[in-house]
Amino acid sequence: MSAVNVRSRVRAVPGPCTQWDDDQADFIRSVLDLVGDKWSVLIIGTLADGPVRYSDLAYAITGISQRMLTLTLKSLHRHGLVSRVSFPEVPPRVEYSLTPLGESLLSTVLAMASWSVDHHVEIKRHQDAYDEAAANARH
Repeated sequence: MSAVNVRSRVRAVPGPCTQWDDDQADFIRSVLDLVGDKWSVLIIGTLADGPVRYSDLAYAITGISQRMLTLTLKSLHRHGLVSRVSFPEVPPRVEYSLTPLGESLLSTVLAMASWSVDHHVEIKRHQDAYDEAAANARH
């Protein structure tokens, strides 16, 4: 069955996702790739209370490398979710904050993070059961 036939069949089933055409669906995926990324969620959540210096972001977000922090901040800035202000001081100081667009996303991001915390035990239980079943199937 071709991809077009599969899409047509899926779109024939009622549901909220059937309202978007391919271009809209592609854009939705690209935005979700950005805002659903683990580092983006943590950065946006960390900026919830106002501007934060780069070094403080690096300290606050456990496990993020400088490279990933820099790349993620650049991407969030490029997409208009985060602003960057550089202060002409010695040593240089750079602060990041949410833009109004980023603030409009904040409640959704915090809800996703909260959901993750609330359900991590259940998810881990399912992962362990799946992994055990897969291991048993190999033997």
